[in-house]
Amino acid sequence: MSQVESMLGARILIPIRQGIEAATGHDCPAVDAPLSAASPAPGTETSPDIAVEEKLKEAFERGWSVIVWNDPVNLMDYVVYVFKSVLKMNEQDASKHMWEVHQKGKSVVARETREKSELLVHRLRGFGLNTTMEQTP
Repeated sequence: MSQVESMLGARILIPIRQGIEAATGHDCPAVDAPLSAASPAPGTETSPDIAVEEKLKEAFERGWSVIVWNDPVNLMDYVVYVFKSVLKMNEQDASKHMWEVHQKGKSVVARETREKSELLVHRLRGFGLNTTMEQTP
């Protein structure tokens, strides 16, 4: 190994390939040979081609329902307010869904992509509403 002085006077050690080969007494062919693209690394297997774009397209085309469930905690006016602010419903639609939750125990308030449904569930839960999502057939 050779030594190089830095600007501050500290010594930095830099390995030199010939020094390593001379010290061990043999060459390192595994390090010298580049891996070819055709042969996989030892211990790995190649998987069949998967159409990632197709799977993503399927996942985002499918309909996901956002369901709000009845609870004894939140007031009716508050639920209407949350529907209007989070789901951008008008007063009439928000009231209709609130009554459906109150009388039937649940209401499907939105049908969106999976990503958008997850966001809506997260936001509605942040306001204290009991909300889930499920994939529609």
